[in-house]
Amino acid sequence: MFSNGTTNSTEDYPVVRFYVSTASFSLLLFFNLIINWTIVRAKSLRGQARFVLIFHLLVSALVHMGTNSVFYYQIHVSARPSAPACRAMITLLISSASNILLTLTVMALDRFCAVCHPLRYSASFAAGRWPWLLGLLTWTVALLIPLSLLAHDPVEDGSCGKEQLTGGKREKMVFISACTLVILYTYVRILREGRRLGVLNRRNRAGCRTIALHGTQLALCILPNFVNFVLGTLRQHKLIQRKTKDLSAVVVFAFFSLAQCIAAVVYGLRKEELLEHLDHRFPCCSRYLKAVLGWTVRANWSQAQHISRERTLTTLTIISEEITHVPDRDEEEEEEETVVAGQQSIT
Repeated sequence: MFSNGTTNSTEDYPVVRFYVSTASFSLLLFFNLIINWTIVRAKSLRGQARFVLIFHLLVSALVHMGTNSVFYYQIHVSARPSAPACRAMITLLISSASNILLTLTVMALDRFCAVCHPLRYSASFAAGRWPWLLGLLTWTVALLIPLSLLAHDPVEDGSCGKEQLTGGKREKMVFISACTLVILYTYVRILREGRRLGVLNRRNRAGCRTIALHGTQLALCILPNFVNFVLGTLRQHKLIQRKTKDLSAVVVFAFFSLAQCIAAVVYGLRKEELLEHLDHRFPCCSRYLKAVLGWTVRANWSQAQHISRERTLTTLTIISEEITHVPDRDEEEEEEETVVAGQQSIT
């Protein structure tokens, strides 16, 4: 998460941030081990863009929370790291936070293309090596952001606090706002398409639940950046006290950390295809995960039956999954006519 406003490291509750970061890192490490290992080992998963993007999202969150833990611990113990070490931590913090937002944006665009442009979005377009190359591209772009900021505000020896994260506030807000607008646009178009197809209604509880979970996760991930910017602005104009600003910033940081943890559930564990592979590779965890995810997932882990036609009738499929149903010839002709008519009505 980006930081805005000038803060005094000794008064910004670094010990609380350290504990929150460490707890989030531990939970994310567990999710990375079981989810990313399953994605890498399963050929049917690692060749699909949506699962590759989940892989990059979890890695970015793990790096960010791990670096946060180290960063705030050295502030808490009043360590004086060298300039290269501090520069490395700052670079990892900003680049990983940037890559989280970039990956969420790419994931939204991927679902937008799959739902609103199904004729152009094919299995060949979303498969192969390009999703992995796209992940490397987002990491490259994310790495350029801290390098450009540090070039204008170099790190000095013995100074490695939160003030090092406050540079380039306007540039950060432009970047966050651009990604937010793209995500909002794609989700609005997906919702409109879902309503047009008749799959988003009050009876479709699974679809409505999916929309609610995605919206909550994105809000917890994006809104803290805007809240921090507002808090920093209010503090600069002396409209709030420093203690109020610092305490509010810690609460916002806790919500952001929570968003990184539930992202593994919203974007990963709710996918039935991933759950089925996960049950085979980590059966010892399936019992506990089913108890946690029972209210969000309809999948039956013990005897997974691919009811593909039923999946295509839910918004969960529209947003999170590929259509794996192979229709009959008559059904295929009817669906093609429906898609063509829909495309004409939209354009």
